[in-house]
Amino acid sequence: MKEDVYRTIQFPSEGIYKEKGSKFLAFAFPVKSADEVKEHLDQLRKAHHTARHHCFAYRLGATNDSYRMNDDGEPSGTAGKPIYGQILSWNITNIAIFVVRYFGGTLLGTPGLIRSYKAAAADALENAQIIERTEDVLFNIGFRYPQMNEVMRIIKDLEVTVIEQNFELECIMRLAVRKSFYMPVTEKLKAIEYLTLYEN
Repeated sequence: MKEDVYRTIQFPSEGIYKEKGSKFLAFAFPVKSADEVKEHLDQLRKAHHTARHHCFAYRLGATNDSYRMNDDGEPSGTAGKPIYGQILSWNITNIAIFVVRYFGGTLLGTPGLIRSYKAAAADALENAQIIERTEDVLFNIGFRYPQMNEVMRIIKDLEVTVIEQNFELECIMRLAVRKSFYMPVTEKLKAIEYLTLYEN
């Protein structure tokens, strides 16, 4: 797999696992930031306020540079770690998996907890639609109206995505291109007369 391509889930998905009266409800969400993870956690805490534990793990970024696990009161390493283990097994990122536990009255022990959280997370991923996405670079360009055709031809030929555009006094566009195409695209754009490129 190319370094600017990563696997994630397209839509939220759910899973469930039951063990000795305890119910483990799993919720997987595509996310792009820790703030999004917190929002989903807050919503789940409200929706499942009678549940004893709200454990989770997440992984962010095409290079998997940010991740976190949380046991939320379960014995250390029995909840967040097995959930994160499933994220690694499926080789996916930009994902958060939460497992909400309703206690059934019987202690499961360390092996039982690990098995339960792992199985619930795995079920959510079994029900998910896994897709490939590209890591994109965003940048802005400014140019004059006579250069419009040249710019649009590069955008079309090199699969550049237009995020925003403003054609008032000057033509300004915000563009996105996959990381491995960034240098060839910007070199071609820089060759256009009167065009200015603003990198983030």
